Amino acid sequence: MTNIMTIERFILQQQQGFPDATGTLTQMLYDIALAAKIIARETGRYGLSGMIGASNSENVHGERQQKLDLFADEIMFKMNDHTGRLCAMASEEHDDIIPIPLHFGQGKYVLLYDPLDGSSNIDVNVSVGTIFSIHRKISDGVVGTMEDVLQRGRSLVAAGYVIYGSSTMLVYTTGQGVHGFTLDNSLGEFLLSHPNMTIPAKAIYYSANHGNEKYWTPGVRRYVKELQGIHGEGGQPLSHRYIGSLVADVHRNLMRGGVFVYPGDMMNGGRKPYGKLRLMYEGQAIAFIAEQAGGLASDGLGNILDVQPHELHQKIPCFIGNRDLVQLAERYITEYDQEWVQAYLPYRNRVAEHISA
Repeated sequence: MTNIMTIERFILQQQQGFPDATGTLTQMLYDIALAAKIIARETGRYGLSGMIGASNSENVHGERQQKLDLFADEIMFKMNDHTGRLCAMASEEHDDIIPIPLHFGQGKYVLLYDPLDGSSNIDVNVSVGTIFSIHRKISDGVVGTMEDVLQRGRSLVAAGYVIYGSSTMLVYTTGQGVHGFTLDNSLGEFLLSHPNMTIPAKAIYYSANHGNEKYWTPGVRRYVKELQGIHGEGGQPLSHRYIGSLVADVHRNLMRGGVFVYPGDMMNGGRKPYGKLRLMYEGQAIAFIAEQAGGLASDGLGNILDVQPHELHQKIPCFIGNRDLVQLAERYITEYDQEWVQAYLPYRNRVAEHISA
């Protein structure tokens, strides 16, 4: 008989190897899986539902929110606000920390999430995703604070993403490797389909938005030219693939080998050298997954997991994928991009209000 391993059973089995585990994290991951099923249902019938198109609101980044953005955000909140496991949440779609209603009780974890990554692709039926990460509460008192949220990625206890594509797949890590589960719609369950995922040693792809190439720094330009030249199997160039949904691009490279490139730049005279991606909702989670899969994630200067956050919606340059390719990017930046480095460092090293200087 085929051994069917549900996500709940798998997480429970992993937990048995850690006597201090209480089951709280297990249930949190299962709640996130349930939220993913609900979001998958709506993305799968997008053209038939009443949630087509943009809403009348913008998020803190000035981006027009899609109706499905708001739906996914609400589902993630409602699946996790009442459990007594969380002391706070934070979402890319909210300006500030999302407090847990006091009458539900306060827990010892913090949940951060991007409810619908790549949502601008929904209308053209391109894969989108959900990204999540979990920290332990570190502050005194009962209610979660900014101190609990703005922790280094190195402190994460779990992170993952869900990709809504030809199938719905949930990929997560608790620091014990990376495991993937595919949603069986006939059973309504996520089943283990990709245990112990690792990035292949030989890269095939690089992912970069060449529409921004004119703003790239000299080091990044030289780096991408090298990716187009000598790297890849047998010394062949890497193939270029770019979807514009972080989850989709990272997932492909995780499965096939490659590097995702979204650098900082000197656009606007270097006043915004930090790129586009969000450290707390995207960068930390993907960096944790990449490292557990044998890869690396860097902002061009060092490991993203070691960056101390200073604000909730902090942005960060990203080079994510095969370790050798990411380290190559760091070398090019060190050699050719000192102007950018000097513009970026004050932002990177800024101290948050909750941390003493």
